[in-house]
Amino acid sequence: MIIESVKNLLETEEKKVATRTAYGEKLAELGEKNKDIVALDCDLSKSTMTAIFAKKFPDRFFNMGIAEANMMSVAAGLATTGKVPFASTFAVFASKRAADQVSSSIAYPGLNVKICATHAGISVGEDGATHQAIEDVAIMRAIPGIVVLSPCDATETGQVIEKAVDYFGPMYIRLTRSNIPVIFNENYKFEIGKGIKIMEGSRATLIATGFMTHIAFEAAKQLDLEGIDVDFINMPSIKPIDEALIIESAKKTNLVITVEDHNIIGGLGSAVCELLSEKLPTRVIRMGVMDKFGMSGEPYELIKAYGFDKESIINKIKSLL
Repeated sequence: MIIESVKNLLETEEKKVATRTAYGEKLAELGEKNKDIVALDCDLSKSTMTAIFAKKFPDRFFNMGIAEANMMSVAAGLATTGKVPFASTFAVFASKRAADQVSSSIAYPGLNVKICATHAGISVGEDGATHQAIEDVAIMRAIPGIVVLSPCDATETGQVIEKAVDYFGPMYIRLTRSNIPVIFNENYKFEIGKGIKIMEGSRATLIATGFMTHIAFEAAKQLDLEGIDVDFINMPSIKPIDEALIIESAKKTNLVITVEDHNIIGGLGSAVCELLSEKLPTRVIRMGVMDKFGMSGEPYELIKAYGFDKESIINKIKSLL
């Protein structure tokens, strides 16, 4: 069941907002308070929503053209002057195309650059495999010193961007294309390195991140109605990850299921496996993209086709129990 102390953190109205939209709006809001914030984009500002910032602060916005690698290097240079650069493009380009510059120019010197990548996962939909980032978390997790965050809704995204401004150091923030349900209200408080347990149970631990949190939440609620109680955890901070929360839950349930809109290799599931294999050997089942490329289709149809929609999560947990 939903934890009593969490109920006042949950949004009661039905509304949907893309996390990329929440990012654009919050960045423009924070730009009024902090004159050192600058934004860079690769000719995608209408899609990444940095166009909102650009309209308000045209002298602090830099369209770098279709040149992601160069954008990362310029962002690094701006950071050395005391600016707080937010570099945005699609996640597939921010990770695979610009990995060398992110590693050598940003992470190695530990510069204060925030990479806010949108259109992550197969939930990008119709754009197809070449534009569906399913390896970005794995790439960014493997680069030393980068904080990796994957907010689940508009509320959490806004708070992630606020924390990003306050935090000094490189950061990768993973955002979605599609409008998704708002889970949390303004009472919710995000912290780097922390997850939040939303539902309390004993049969299994279900951990989700980003786009998949609202889907996994619905699965957990349906299981609860059927008498199968699970710990349900939203994990927006993938690196650093909330070790204490995961270990505490796994010790109780002895079974962990992770769900992510990402390759099961190198993402949330891998992070959980790495932790538990060292500190509390526990059976972990990873649900997500099973080491395949994406394809073109409607976002929720793709999630179903790749086997990690609400019904698939419910059936998987039932089969494991």
